[in-house]
Formats: sequence, structure tokens, C-alpha cells
Amino acid sequence: MFHYPNGKPYKPSEPTKTKTISKKEGFSFSNRGKTLEDEINETNTYYLNQQIAIIHKKPVPVQIVKVEYPSRSAAVIREAYFRTPSTTDYNGVWNGYYIDFEAKETESKTSFPLKNVHPHQVNHMKEVTNQKGIAFTIIKFTTLDRYFFVPFTVLHEAWIAMENGGRKSIPISVFESKTIEIQPGYNPRIDYLTAIKNMITNEK
Repeated sequence: MFHYPNGKPYKPSEPTKTKTISKKEGFSFSNRGKTLEDEINETNTYYLNQQIAIIHKKPVPVQIVKVEYPSRSAAVIREAYFRTPSTTDYNGVWNGYYIDFEAKETESKTSFPLKNVHPHQVNHMKEVTNQKGIAFTIIKFTTLDRYFFVPFTVLHEAWIAMENGGRKSIPISVFESKTIEIQPGYNPRIDYLTAIKNMITNEK
């Protein structure tokens, strides 16, 4: 069993039970059952192979506490702890820009619960933004099969509102009006770099 630094047990998110199949160009039945992390990893591999960007999933340091050896050639980890809280899922470099982002999924059809984001992740993305890096979140509404590129400014605005007593989720209407929807394709699967280009263009 893995534990966070505060002693709480780590519980991995359960795979999505239901999923709407979208008839978008590039969709294939092989994509069914894949998590957002799988799709982003495939996208990052494509970017790397095409020499477009270097983006990797961040490793999380783990301290092993208990190991059992059922046989001489096998070892089973029974207990371990994450040494430090994770910041965000991915980081890297594209076209001279430092990129740092989180990937989240929700089965809700109407909103994204802010409880899925941790305070230290918000603080980390704020620090990245202060250093002129590009911080964002990719959020997938699994039941709707919709993907959104959420600039940190949008997430931060909702977070501040929540801290001041506002709603504890971001409604789908905000995603549709203030973020960039990513249409999944074949290669790359989740082309978030195009969303970044659009964001940079709109800011000029």
C-alpha cells in the first residue's frame, strides 16, 4: 500500500465505467477504455518523435517501507510512501516555452469539481506563471467525451471565488466560453499544443 507524506493511503482513481463514443474524425475503437493520462502520453510520444516538443510525465519519489520476498527471484512491495506531494503531472519545453500542466477527468456532465485540484498544485502553477511559464490543465468530461484546455487564469479565478465562499465547481458553460475545446484526433491524439498557440495568439 502506498501512502502520502501525511500518512493518508493513496487510492488510485477508478477507471471510467461509462463513456460516450464520439464520431469525430480520427476516432477508433482502440481508444475506448483509455484514460486521459494514456492519451496524453501517446500525444507526448508523437510530439517527441516528430521533434515538436519534449514533454514528460513527472516521476514521483517513493520511499519503500516494507518488501516481501515470496521467492528468491521475486519481490513484492507491501508498503510505501510518496516522499513529497506531487506538483503537476507533466512538464517540458516547446518552442522556447516552459510548459507545466495537470490532467484531470470527471464523469460529471455539468461541471468540474474543484476538490479534484489540490492547493499545492494551484500554488505551483501560479509560481510557474509568475516566471512566464505556461501553466494549464487539461480536463476531460469522460461521459461527454469532451476535452478542454484550461488556462491557469481560468482555474485560478474559479479557485479564488471558491475560497471566498463561491461555488465549488466550474460549470460546463465556463468551459464553453472561457477555455479552448480540444477535438481528439489520431496523431496527435490530444493536440494541446495547438490550443497553446491559439492562447498565445489571442493574448497578443
